[in-house]
Amino acid sequence: MKTNRVILAAIATGFLTAIQPLFGAAQAAAQGDPKPVTYANDVKPILDATCATCHNAGKPKAGLQMDSLEGVLKGTKKRQLVAPGKSADSRLVQLVESVAAAAKDPDGQTRALHKKGVKPLTPEQISQLKAWIDQGAK
Repeated sequence: MKTNRVILAAIATGFLTAIQPLFGAAQAAAQGDPKPVTYANDVKPILDATCATCHNAGKPKAGLQMDSLEGVLKGTKKRQLVAPGKSADSRLVQLVESVAAAAKDPDGQTRALHKKGVKPLTPEQISQLKAWIDQGAK
């Protein structure tokens, strides 16, 4: 009887040791380890559909070019648009959140930091931009 317990304990220990990496991966996913967000795959399509229609190499309104990674990171002559690693300090996030807030305001009293008529980004798009910036804006 004692031998059976020893064998069962050994099997259980081996099993738990074998599956532990699976628990680590599941735990990392549950803790919200961010999926890598890239400029080319995730951010550029958002900016091309919204910002780059006015802020591009052909007509960089306000001196801002949003159709390339270099342009986004350069910003304007007066200020940087993106603070890599710090989405809360990034002017780009402040702008898109301001436009989104203005669109939600039923009285139209919220002052957007951008001209009127700009289609607001979705919460998912804003989250993508924030994640990209927080991950280093590369």
